[in-house]
Amino acid sequence: MEQTREDVRNVAIIAHVDHGKTTLVDELLKQSGVFRENQEVAERVMDSNAIERERGITILSKNTAVMYKGTKINIIDTPGHADFGGEVERVLKMVNGVILVVDAFEGPMPQTKFVLKKALELDLSVIVCINKIDRPEARPEEVEEEVLELFMDLDANDKQLDSPFVYASAKNGSATTNLTVKNKNMEPLFQTIIDHIPAPVGDPEAATQVLISTIDYNEYVGRIGVGKVDNGSVKVNQDVVIVNHHDPDTVRKVKISKLYEFDGLNKVEVREAGIGSIVAISGISDISIGDTLCSPEDPRPIPFQKISEPTISMDFIVNDSPLAGQEGKYVTSRHIRDRLFRELNTDVSLRVEETDTTEAYKVSGRGELHLSVLIENMRREGYEFAVSKAEVIYKHDENGKLLEPMEEVFVDVPDEFTGVVIEKLSIRKAELKGMNPIAGGYTRLEFYMPSRGLIGYRGDFLTDTKGNGIMNTQFEGYAPYKGDISFRKQGSLIAFEAGEAITYGLFNAQERGTLFIGPGEKVYPGMVVGQSGKPEDIEVNVCKTKHLTNTRSSSADEALRLTPKKIMSLEQSLDFIDTDELLEVTPSNLRIRKKILDPTLRKRANMAGRK
Repeated sequence: MEQTREDVRNVAIIAHVDHGKTTLVDELLKQSGVFRENQEVAERVMDSNAIERERGITILSKNTAVMYKGTKINIIDTPGHADFGGEVERVLKMVNGVILVVDAFEGPMPQTKFVLKKALELDLSVIVCINKIDRPEARPEEVEEEVLELFMDLDANDKQLDSPFVYASAKNGSATTNLTVKNKNMEPLFQTIIDHIPAPVGDPEAATQVLISTIDYNEYVGRIGVGKVDNGSVKVNQDVVIVNHHDPDTVRKVKISKLYEFDGLNKVEVREAGIGSIVAISGISDISIGDTLCSPEDPRPIPFQKISEPTISMDFIVNDSPLAGQEGKYVTSRHIRDRLFRELNTDVSLRVEETDTTEAYKVSGRGELHLSVLIENMRREGYEFAVSKAEVIYKHDENGKLLEPMEEVFVDVPDEFTGVVIEKLSIRKAELKGMNPIAGGYTRLEFYMPSRGLIGYRGDFLTDTKGNGIMNTQFEGYAPYKGDISFRKQGSLIAFEAGEAITYGLFNAQERGTLFIGPGEKVYPGMVVGQSGKPEDIEVNVCKTKHLTNTRSSSADEALRLTPKKIMSLEQSLDFIDTDELLEVTPSNLRIRKKILDPTLRKRANMAGRK
């Protein structure tokens, strides 16, 4: 018989990127006494990955748990970025309600809509937390109206429209249910969670059912499956079978060797867990997301939505440049292969395929950010390799018609830049769907466009809007091919001899375009050292020294002035490279190069390509 477990609440925190989810979780942890009084606690303690901390984005969903008045609240902090939307969809299967965090100035954003839509479809209870009410330009009342409009747009039912609102400043550690009443702590939010998030329901006497919603990975114990006990209970040393809703033929017998529950930021070993508990299970080597652990006598899988398919791919290639192997620790194809396949342990939206050569692997993901985070993690771990330009993954419909991935793109820009953004995106086959003024002299533009039109656009976008624009994208599905798009308008400056760049050579080369390198940097033939001012590629000699003569001229002794080089980040480099180029990635350098380094062979290949 079904029972309600009153001493547990399972809740996910969902929001658009940068609206303050992780900071809010920090405060809930602090105020529930997880940390000692005098303990040093890092900000955004849940963002454990170095890239998450630097960029201020959450990439992987994290589990934590706090106690409040005798009730255990399991909290899952989810990513806000569209590239990691797959993480959010899965996590919602573990919870009975969500806290929707919305910035008190920005209001609902595209990703807010995406995550809320998923929560409403699963009929989860919602608490709306309007965060950052301490911002000088905060407008909580208007944002509350905008959130209610969003609920109506998404066809919320009456119960969902009655969702409670909590106003918070996660930074100051305070929350209130009434804007006129100031408060010093998070108590109102804790209380709202207890009152409005339903307790988990299940049958403790029934056969075991645990749906695995996320995977953790640890060098020592391997894969760790995290999921919720839906029915029955789960015990250490219990024999269970693994079944999967999307793969009905597979039934595997396994034994549960270790079982953990979450307590604060730690996993605590337990002997047994009952309905509603969120547990971590280790010791099952090939456990994966979507698997259900069941009692052998009644193996019934729990339905689970399919993981969204990748839309973009690039080749990861063994570095074969003249400088190969000088800076990286792991450089062989075996190293790269093992590392990429290890990433599949935790990242279910990623695909890695062997190619017809052992030197290259095709890696597909949900977007440029998704793949660039993997590249950045690998170079920090000491890997050296090259990557090709990102390309979208096409499909064909049943009539053989070519389909391509499409995106919904939302752009917030100061009014004076709307013209240039619309013009640039129209060239990239974008259709303008909407244009609305928003607070502070900004306009929100809404486009529908091919995913490939966005490849290489971010750099232009930041330049065109002088760094003041915000762009968000949302995958919308596949549609018929929209026609060819012409990308980069400018060619590359290519070095044509090996050596070290010298001021004199650079001084002469900078008249031809923008340089990416400075004096003393190693170059090799075929390496891209800058962006040409013209549409075609130009070869330059940056290692050229000045010929000595026995006459002195008054100007010859004046120092040569070099324009500062353009420093390219990983994303900018990935955006910049063309289809005949590669990005050489090492722990200490990023170098752009031509795929064919030899100038004669390159010219021949270009001629053959034009025929």
